[in-house]
Amino acid sequence: MSMDELKNKAEGVAGQAKEAAGEATDNDSLKNEGRADQTKSDIKEKANELKDKASDAFNKIVGDAKN
Repeated sequence: MSMDELKNKAEGVAGQAKEAAGEATDNDSLKNEGRADQTKSDIKEKANELKDKASDAFNKIVGDAKN
């Protein structure tokens, strides 16, 4: 797991904690901030997956072209 992936996971977990704290304290602002952090983490995770898939496809094409 790369550092970016670890940071994204940590951001998602922190977002869950903020959302839970917001729920417990009836703080809508904190709750919404936690949800936003989780969404941002999910978007970054999907972008990294897409980047990995594109890299794999490129490497396959280049590898096939060499043969």
